[in-house]
This record gives sequence, C-alpha cells and structure tokens, in this order.
Amino acid sequence: MFIIGNFLIAIARVLDIALSIYMWIIIIRALISWVNPDPYNPIVRFLISVTEPVLYPIRKRLPLLGGIDFSPIVAILAIIFIQTFVVQSLMQLGMSLR
Repeated sequence: MFIIGNFLIAIARVLDIALSIYMWIIIIRALISWVNPDPYNPIVRFLISVTEPVLYPIRKRLPLLGGIDFSPIVAILAIIFIQTFVVQSLMQLGMSLR
C-alpha cells in the first residue's frame, strides 16, 4: 500500500505546484491588464490564451462592478480552495496509506 500512498503524495505535490504556477500566471495577467499591453507581444498572447479559458466563464457569470473585472480574484480564490481542500486531502490520504 505504500506505493499507492507515495503515488498520491506525488500527485498532490505536482498538482500543488501546477496550481501555484497557474495562480501566478493569472496574477501577472491581471497586472498587465492595468497598462495598455501590446496585443501582438508573444508573452501577452501566451498569458491571454492560457488564462482566458478559466476567466471567460467566470466573467460571463459575474457582472462588471464599476468597470472592474473581478474574475481573476474569483479564479485565485478557487485555486486556493482547491489547494487547501483537494491537495491537502490527497496528501493526507497518501500519508495514511504509507
């Protein structure tokens, strides 16, 4: 059973790192949206193409309040929830199977 426990711990760590990186990508996208970024810049295009599939559905359901887009905040809160609930649950399950 220790192999399954180690596997779950590894999945939890990789998922935690991937979610942290994605959270930073969302933060960077929100920061560059405050300035007028060049839409043809490859970095800007990458940030938009990576974050838009997550932010668009949130933006569609969440109205603009005073012209401010709160979709990055909602996405970051969802990532924190997933890290706290799912990743920690996988980690504890893996530790109990060791």
